[in-house]
Amino acid sequence: MAKSVHTHTYKKFREILRLKRQEKGMSQTALAKKLGEPQQYVSRYETGERRLDVVQYFEVASKLGFDPVESLRGLYEFHDKRRTKQKRL
Repeated sequence: MAKSVHTHTYKKFREILRLKRQEKGMSQTALAKKLGEPQQYVSRYETGERRLDVVQYFEVASKLGFDPVESLRGLYEFHDKRRTKQKRL
């Protein structure tokens, strides 16, 4: 099994986080400030250099004002579709 940070699902997860931030019109610097972290913290998890644990994910979701469970549900559906497609091949 590949390390999760290199999977299509984790790439999609990072994309969701970046898009949620951009939808709010927020820069990485502004979000980092709300999180009490340096700008590199946001940059690194958006590029996959750093992983977020579930508690950190909830904090990012809270600062960006989105439902983390709803986003994970959509991510799971993406993952499940990819997995089902790969089984058929």
